[in-house]
Amino acid sequence: MNKSEIDPKILEQIKKLEEKYEVMGQDLSSYLDGLLYSDYLTYWDYIHLDTLLSLQNPKTGLKDEMIFIAYHQHTEIFFKLILWEIDQISAETDITEEFFLIKLERINRYFGILEDSFSVMIDGMDRDQFLKFRMSLLPASGFQSAQYRKIEICSTSLYNLVEYDSRAKLSADDAAEILMDKIYWKRGATELASGKKTLTLKQFEEKYLDEFINLAREYRSKSILEVYRRNFLESDRKNEIVNAMRKYDLSANVLWPLSHYKSAVRYLHKDPDDIAATGGTNWQKFLPPRFQKIVFFPELWSKQEIEEWGKTWVMKEVFDK
Repeated sequence: MNKSEIDPKILEQIKKLEEKYEVMGQDLSSYLDGLLYSDYLTYWDYIHLDTLLSLQNPKTGLKDEMIFIAYHQHTEIFFKLILWEIDQISAETDITEEFFLIKLERINRYFGILEDSFSVMIDGMDRDQFLKFRMSLLPASGFQSAQYRKIEICSTSLYNLVEYDSRAKLSADDAAEILMDKIYWKRGATELASGKKTLTLKQFEEKYLDEFINLAREYRSKSILEVYRRNFLESDRKNEIVNAMRKYDLSANVLWPLSHYKSAVRYLHKDPDDIAATGGTNWQKFLPPRFQKIVFFPELWSKQEIEEWGKTWVMKEVFDK
């Protein structure tokens, strides 16, 4: 081909671009001029590498605090991806089995990465260093992860997140404010001695409580549970969908909390007394799944499975491991 000739494929692409910008009332030639003067994109600019690497700012001179910060940031990035998939599920107006399964599989993959990588926290820090630098973090706590609370709210009925002892007095039809007042995680941020709200919880509620209530209202009819109930109860691929949802439930409400519990035991257990977590959170009662019995999709589990929620047999019965 003569160098002066333009490849017909490029001409076709230019035509499509012209149509695209014409719809928006824009002049394509102006955008082409911009391409002439713009610089080539680099990897470090695209992912904002310099900014990303500037966000780890330890509060002490203890070296292992860097691990603690970086891992929590890593966790929040994956929470963002999980919420990204949930948002797509809830927004899809004509959802198919394939679409739903792909999104659930992605969510399960993200949780799998988080669970597998938690050894960075469990075995990757010096215990003495941790017990020192954690005191500089007060009253901050991983309890204050708003994204994880949003994952919970967007996955199920808010009623399923009510503390276990209060569920008999409430119903799924109660207002979001009423249910949120009895949300299970509040009990995990009460002072061990007095039972009063910790500063950690007070800060958290002040910043996020209204946002959580509004989110619960929005997702009352479009949570993952509601999408399943509305679209897939009679699906030809119901077994696949149920298995994917059960895996998600187990990952979010058993394996992930148990990873945290294992880490807490590693760093905060000291005979004869347990060390309080940062922020004064009651990790001994808050982290074990058997105390909370938080289940996103209770109708997909037997009564016995829920009663024994968090026991080791779940791995054998569900994943055949």
